Amino acid sequence: MSMAEIAELDLPHLAMEQDWFAADPAPQFAAARARHPWLATSIYGYVVTSFPAMRELVAMETKVLRTAYDEMVESMGALDTPWGTFQQHHILAANGADHERLRRVLAPAFTPRQANRHRPLMRAVISQLLDEWVPKGAFDFEEFASWFPITVMCRMIGASPEIIPSMRSSLEALGLSVSMDMRALAAMQDATVLMEDVCTRLVAERDAVHQTGDDKDLLDLLINVRREGGISQEELISLLIFLFIAGYDTSKNIMTMMMHELIAHPEIYQRCAEDAGFCANVVEETFRLRGVSSTSRAVTRDFDYRDVHIPEGTILMFPWGILGQDPAIAEDAHLFRPEREERRTHAAFAMGGHMCLGHFIARAQIAEGLHQIARRITRPTTSGPRGWRVFTGVWGISGLPIEFEPA
Repeated sequence: MSMAEIAELDLPHLAMEQDWFAADPAPQFAAARARHPWLATSIYGYVVTSFPAMRELVAMETKVLRTAYDEMVESMGALDTPWGTFQQHHILAANGADHERLRRVLAPAFTPRQANRHRPLMRAVISQLLDEWVPKGAFDFEEFASWFPITVMCRMIGASPEIIPSMRSSLEALGLSVSMDMRALAAMQDATVLMEDVCTRLVAERDAVHQTGDDKDLLDLLINVRREGGISQEELISLLIFLFIAGYDTSKNIMTMMMHELIAHPEIYQRCAEDAGFCANVVEETFRLRGVSSTSRAVTRDFDYRDVHIPEGTILMFPWGILGQDPAIAEDAHLFRPEREERRTHAAFAMGGHMCLGHFIARAQIAEGLHQIARRITRPTTSGPRGWRVFTGVWGISGLPIEFEPA
């Protein structure tokens, strides 16, 4: 069987760097699949446009792929800078034994049991936020949503939520880290420096009072592992920064996407207020339809896939979230239908060895939040998104004004 060289294929092009692309990417992916069943080009590398192809390629990850943060940092001209160094050494950038070691450190704090243990905390946090925001009768839902997951993460880490205002602009900037948007680079550099300072002080303050064997929160766990030699001080700081970013950006974006979708489906929104169990269905359907993450992999050795020869050094981009709309995995995949009987297959948390460790926490807190929001905010309307984040990296709505009747 003859193999076509990937560089010689006549492939569709996805202009993912353009602001207009972010407003409605799904038709662009559908048009690309009509020209080639699983592959397109972009300025960032080749884009996998088929869910089955993505799943099959990720299954080969340990043999032929690695994370591509080195290439991203180099292309941004950010080698040996604070942001570039952080991006090259955080947990998602690690591969092989180092990645497995770091995941083992965090895994005990992110099990389904731990997610369920934190549900009372999640309900308390969202209730307090609603007490503060609902009397306004109108606000930017994206801004409101940003306070929920980061407050939960602060409480899990054992940090006072009082530090959030000083970090919010930095967390917003670092949420654009994988966007490949040069316009954000200066802000990301400043944000990295600030977050390194904040996390270094948090660790120093806890070290001063930490007793061997303390396990009150996630920071205690990390300090214990460091003292036992399982991670270095630099790795501890990096993990802490990563947890703050993970506890802010992705969950905030998916919650805003979810509210945007639910405003267009008031009967589904009303059911969320009445049925807490149904909220989990809504969350999963939102992840399938409006997942917000994309990442890239670098090919580590030549290999063949579906009659295509892919050489070492090729960059493959996996737009995890949007591929939930691939017709290959669901009937009427473009429609928002939380009551679907078929399993809601999606890759919103990525796949393979680098799948998001926090997915149980994210699922639980968004479902808990949705139920309380729907009970307290009735008949919401919106004039629509004020704008969109660039599609690459972590996609999302940039400003969602809502008006409503307080319950």
